[in-house]
Amino acid sequence: MPDKTTKEEGLSPQSIMERFIAERGDIFEEFHFMAREMPETVDLVRRTAGYVHYYENQTTDDQVLSGPMRELIALCQLCAKGDDRFAANHVRRLYRMGITNRAMLEAAASIAPIVGWSTIAHVAQAILTANRADYPYGELPPGGEPKTLTPFPELSQGRERTGPLGEGLMATTEWQYVAKIDSELARRAAAFVDHCLLPGGAKDELLGPGPRELVAIAALCARGEADLAVQHILRAYAYGMTRRQVLEAISCVLPMTGALTVQIGARAMQQADNARNIDPQTQQVS
Repeated sequence: MPDKTTKEEGLSPQSIMERFIAERGDIFEEFHFMAREMPETVDLVRRTAGYVHYYENQTTDDQVLSGPMRELIALCQLCAKGDDRFAANHVRRLYRMGITNRAMLEAAASIAPIVGWSTIAHVAQAILTANRADYPYGELPPGGEPKTLTPFPELSQGRERTGPLGEGLMATTEWQYVAKIDSELARRAAAFVDHCLLPGGAKDELLGPGPRELVAIAALCARGEADLAVQHILRAYAYGMTRRQVLEAISCVLPMTGALTVQIGARAMQQADNARNIDPQTQQVS
């Protein structure tokens, strides 16, 4: 087996695509064309996407975010971009991991405060498309969509606050300003955002506040909002999520938003470190 941490030289377009399909399970037809014309580019896509999306033989032992959590973040970001054709394929990948419609829609609710609630409808549409017999990309699991959720680690993580910063939307200075001008707008917007991100903690929801913040943070970084991402990174930390989890969540949207998103995320994380007085050398609170 080749060393997955080093580049594999001299692969033919056919070999690249064979490995891509073996690792991912399927691939879109345009990648075959791309591989014939620009094989090195497609191979680098394969290796980078394979790492951040947790494809077979492209993972490493120190990664902490689960495959289902990565796919939920990717699905939401694809739907936020309107990539409905790709999104349905990711729904089928989630189905094969045992992830139910409700879990997908809860993740969609988590991104909605950042990109708008129409994204929830796009996720719903992706689910409907994935269940159509004429959708050609990826396979449904035997028996179709799962009726029972297969547990993954993030379901039990980030459900209770372990630090400060659990406040809702109205704790921000911007929305306090809005409330002075239009209190009804502020009240209704806060009700929706707090319903989606659960600043008061989880009840019977599948995804607690911590994992929901991971979805929101990735979306904020994709929009270039480093300063606002800091607030949500600190909230994720307050619910017990780790720096590695935050970085890996941001990296999940690299394939559809670019490496710049991760750079913006790193900037936000550095600001969050400064806010928590974390020494950049030792990574310990000073």
